[in-house]
Order: sequence, then C-alpha cells, then structure tokens
Amino acid sequence: MSEFPATARTTPTRLRERAVYDAERVFAVLDEALICHLGVVVDGEPLVLPTIHARVGDVLYLHGSSGSHLARLVAQAERAAAPGSEVDAGLPVCVTVTLVDGLVLARSQFHHSMNYRSVVVRGRASRVTDPAELDLALHAVVEQVLRGRAEGSRPGDAKELAGTSVLRVPIVEASLKQRSGPPSDDPEDVAGPYWAGVLPVATAFAEPQPSPDLTPGIAVPQHVLDAAAAGGRPTGVQ
Repeated sequence: MSEFPATARTTPTRLRERAVYDAERVFAVLDEALICHLGVVVDGEPLVLPTIHARVGDVLYLHGSSGSHLARLVAQAERAAAPGSEVDAGLPVCVTVTLVDGLVLARSQFHHSMNYRSVVVRGRASRVTDPAELDLALHAVVEQVLRGRAEGSRPGDAKELAGTSVLRVPIVEASLKQRSGPPSDDPEDVAGPYWAGVLPVATAFAEPQPSPDLTPGIAVPQHVLDAAAAGGRPTGVQ
C-alpha cells in the first residue's frame, strides 16, 4: 500500500491540509519514535498507556505483559469474535506517536506553536501466539530501541517469554499530521519589538554510563558507541 485511505476516523476536523496519508512517510515517523501511546476503552472509559513498539512491514507490534489487564481484554475480544472472522477479531485500539521538531516562537502568544509529526493508527489488536512471529516481533522491538542491541543482549528465556505479551496491529488505517516552518504572525505584528523564530528540538544520546555492577573488562559495544557518537536519534529504524 503506497497511501492509506482518508477515512472519517483519520481525517482531522481542523487544519486538514496538514494531514498526510503517504505510507512511507507514516512509516518513517513510526520508525523514528521511541515510544507510542495505546488508547483503548475499558468499561466505557478511556485508557491511554505508553509502551514500546516496532514496525515490521505493515504490522505494528506493541510490547507488554501477559498478566496485564490489557492483555486480558485482548484475549476476551478474540474469544468474542465470530468464528473465522478477520474483520471483527481483536480489540479496537488507537495508537499514536508524536515527534516534536521545534518550538515555534511567534511575536504574539496566540500564534505560538510547535513543529511536529504525529501519526494516528486505528485498528484492532490481537495477541501474537505463533512462536516464529513472536521471535520476530521481540527482535524488532529490541532493535527499535537501539539498532544492533538484539545481537548485544541475551534473548528471553522460557519464564521471561511466558510473562511477555506482544500485540499485533495491522496498519491499514493511518494518517500523519504535521507542521513545519516559521511562525505565522499577523501582518500588524511583524514590525513589532518581539523576537520570532523556531527553536529546534531533537532527541539526543549522550555518553554511555556503564552499569555499576558491570564485569570488569567488558567494553562498551560498538552499536552503543555509534549511537552516542551520532548524537541524535537515527531515523528509519526498520
């Protein structure tokens, strides 16, 4: 899919011209983000949870605990689905990520804003139960945090995997909303005495801090050194 359909659920009610449905640009934002927020309705009330995610192709994987209330809700939704139904399977969810690229400092307080990229994914979450897919998803989640980390750490053992839940959300309904550029001040304010412009914002890595109980002689791995040397969060992880 090169472009997602502009549905009623993914079309902004305000500033629609900022909406983008190009799949490649949507995926790029999902790949760059370190965290997402998962929204569900529980007993008629909204619940939004921060979690780690990873994208593999057109599927979004969400990391969690097998004993969590959310995992039980997903299992309940799967049992309630009609036999053989692909449309109604899983729990309805809304997944969002937001990247802040700059503070837009206008002359007037009213026109202050942010330059940002925000993706909304609407769909249904189901549990990953196939061992091969679970291994793929967990590998992707670790790599999403830091590329190269999967090879630089121990995989989960049987007990750890039993306590881990991974949710699968096919990306079929998504949109990107963004703002870029300088402030949009009113003409009468342009000649005013106030400074206006953009203060860029970026996620940055600093010097690695070894664990205090690290075995002597274990060097900082190259993938950690590379991330620290680059300074900023790399884009397009997948």
